[in-house]
Amino acid sequence: MEERKPTTDAVEILQHLYFEKDPEMMDWLEAERIKGNIAQRAYDLREEAELTQKQLAEKVGTTSAIIDDLELTDYEDHQLGNAVLMLKRIAKAVGKQIFVDFQVVSLEADVTMK
Repeated sequence: MEERKPTTDAVEILQHLYFEKDPEMMDWLEAERIKGNIAQRAYDLREEAELTQKQLAEKVGTTSAIIDDLELTDYEDHQLGNAVLMLKRIAKAVGKQIFVDFQVVSLEADVTMK
């Protein structure tokens, strides 16, 4: 096993102390990372298009509450697929496409999303 390099990253320290020994917590953490990435991308797309949440919701055919929930990751993990589909609709509404990419990582590596 590779020796861990010292870090001052609080999230990395907390992950090592409290999450790595619990597979269920690691799954939860990964889902939260994915939700955070979706939220950030939805926000970025909206800002790039210079739209309010209400304006974007109208273009997408949903409510501003749904856009707000998406940007705040305010939904359950089992709704993650719906969040991805909503992000796809948002991208289309602002003239963009979504591409999903996979990277090769070692099994011991911490899998993070870009």
